[in-house]
Amino acid sequence: MKIQTVVLAAAFALSAGAALADGDAKLGAAVFKKCMACHTATEAKNKVGPSLQGVVGRPVATVAGYAYSPAMKTFGEGGKVWDEATLTTYLADPKGLVKGTKMSFAGLKQPADVANVIAYLKNPAAAN
Repeated sequence: MKIQTVVLAAAFALSAGAALADGDAKLGAAVFKKCMACHTATEAKNKVGPSLQGVVGRPVATVAGYAYSPAMKTFGEGGKVWDEATLTTYLADPKGLVKGTKMSFAGLKQPADVANVIAYLKNPAAAN
């Protein structure tokens, strides 16, 4: 009986970890409300920050009509792309990854929030 319990607990932990890694777009939409004063994820409209519509897979500092900081332009040199790994690091600590960025947000401190926001950014329609 103890072995069954351990196996069941391990299976649950593995499935929960996979779900966390994938994130939840609906939960991400709720967390993204912290970002909405400066960004949009559902339209190609720049606000205080650039539009984040289609950001996952997009080259860094390339939204037309947005005046990026010199630090963000330098960070994007060499064709760097906003992939999930880079977004994970950036969303947790923007100023830590891009020293001199003009983004004033301190970052998302919960890994689940980061994963959920990325899921939302990948597919905002999935939050409906």
